[in-house]
Amino acid sequence: MTTIVLILAVAFVLSWIPAIVVHFVARRRSAGDRVITCPETHTTEVVRVDAGHAAWTEIRGDKELRLQACSRWPEKADCAQDCIREIEAAPDGCLVRERLETWYRGAECALCGMTIGALHWFEHRPGLLTPENRAVSWEEIPAKELPTALAEDRPICSDCFLAESFREKFPERVIDDPWHKVNRRETRSPGPMA
Repeated sequence: MTTIVLILAVAFVLSWIPAIVVHFVARRRSAGDRVITCPETHTTEVVRVDAGHAAWTEIRGDKELRLQACSRWPEKADCAQDCIREIEAAPDGCLVRERLETWYRGAECALCGMTIGALHWFEHRPGLLTPENRAVSWEEIPAKELPTALAEDRPICSDCFLAESFREKFPERVIDDPWHKVNRRETRSPGPMA
């Protein structure tokens, strides 16, 4: 008798594994900050969708989005959340990570001219070169200011970002040789490192 109960218990637990996997995949798709235009104020705002709720409702078959956070909250927490329509119309287009990937895709480094290529989120990341010629990481830019930064700044590859960041932080340790100019295209491998 206990063997049958044990087999049924194991079968019950194993039957939930596909639902849990689907839940985490759906949660990952819905997670992340999104840059939207507020329908009420027509300003750029940053929102975060309640990824857990979106995942469970997607599993049930009637995906429902609701906001977990907004840059206008807590003052306007009782708004109608009409920005959900913009997110539903372009589910990935509002995501900060998708906007960055689109902006960098096929772009050339403003310093060395190499093609940047695909982003590697957990490795060396490319940066941005401001109009003042200052190298910044995209993590330094508040998500609300991202559209402006992407319009005004130029992309730089991870190698140039690292070099320029070092040059800015430790100028006394950098020596430029005015007699020997280095062609970065020749000194850098053309691999997908960007």
